[in-house]
Amino acid sequence: MNDDDVAVFDRHRSLLFTLAYELLGSVADAEDMVQDAYLRWSGRPAGPVENPRAYLARVVTRLSLNRLRTLARRREDYVGPWLPEPLLTSPDVADDVVLADSVSLALLVVLESLGPRERAVFVLREVFGYSHDEIARAIGSTAAAVRQLAHRARQHVEARRPRFATDEATAERVRAEFTHTTLTGDLQGLMDVLAPDVVLLSDGGGLVSAARRPIRGADPVARFLLGVVAKAGDGAIASQLERAVVNGWPGWLTRAGEQVTSAIQVVVADGRITQILMVNNPEKLDALTRARRLSR
Repeated sequence: MNDDDVAVFDRHRSLLFTLAYELLGSVADAEDMVQDAYLRWSGRPAGPVENPRAYLARVVTRLSLNRLRTLARRREDYVGPWLPEPLLTSPDVADDVVLADSVSLALLVVLESLGPRERAVFVLREVFGYSHDEIARAIGSTAAAVRQLAHRARQHVEARRPRFATDEATAERVRAEFTHTTLTGDLQGLMDVLAPDVVLLSDGGGLVSAARRPIRGADPVARFLLGVVAKAGDGAIASQLERAVVNGWPGWLTRAGEQVTSAIQVVVADGRITQILMVNNPEKLDALTRARRLSR
């Protein structure tokens, strides 16, 4: 492979990682897909490729579909709620609302409820803007079948996707109140910032302490969070809590010394928190050492 081919691949590397991550919800698996795509790109027959972006996206999609089927079998035996592997993203991701929304933990949870082909079609169409014909070539189908899959997937996602606040100033105020009331043990204040039907998902993977089932309702969620803070000890969480851009949106990391122990993201809508996502599984926190560049 010549230097030009290497440059072409590197130019699309962040896009390929983003695509694989949205399809798989795993940083490590997404990196594997990008590496496998590089090997296929370097080993392809000699000659120019008319549309390298579409070609490489097609390769990554097919590789990811194969991996998705393996991951689905593993997740059937997962202990407690499954959440995606979180990643730190550069602040500029927030400038692309579609991209930030598509990599949010909350939307990736929704995408997990789609079948592999529906998920691929949704991501390629709604996030990356590929045509039905291009998607059909990527998944080995027909344009007509892709249109049906796209329609079904869009309906499924729209019925379940979280509504993020459009007023960032309000969302920031809510996040600040959430942090303050949680760390100070203000039960009523915390309940006031939570939506009545708020849902908390806590992913410990059976390896660390976490809620084994979704917690629903402002009172149970508030009491659970205050219990976590109380168990950690006075000031322990406050001293190790840091703001971070988690999956395209403001969130928090907690640490024990230098070790990240959890990643937290909340969904704010209509001035209240509607969803809280906490990833505590230590096997999912290794990627939180540097910010990733995402693109589409």
